[in-house]
Amino acid sequence: MVTEPGTLSHGENEILLVEIDGESYRIEAKEVRALLFYGRVVPIIQVQRKTSAHGKEEGEVMSIEGHAAINRAGKAVILYTRAGHFIIPLVSFQRVARGEAVSAPLFPLFPDCQDGSA
Repeated sequence: MVTEPGTLSHGENEILLVEIDGESYRIEAKEVRALLFYGRVVPIIQVQRKTSAHGKEEGEVMSIEGHAAINRAGKAVILYTRAGHFIIPLVSFQRVARGEAVSAPLFPLFPDCQDGSA
């Protein structure tokens, strides 16, 4: 069985969840709109919950772990993270963002085709 290296899924409050190699990231709803409607580069955020020695949650730590951008051809979204670079067709990204699809696979983007034109 072949498994994809990452998955894009629709979360609550229109947040997009990005799962890559066991790590969880997200793209906030307002950032998804900025990416799709205006073509802006948007941050990919990782939220880590802080817990005390007693096991109680003390809060969240948010860090920017990468960014997402539409490729030059306008037909795909490229996700740049510390875990690697991934690509997803724009149509699949839009369907997940609208809630029409539960999830979509991410495909690894190799260094020689960073613009997604391979």
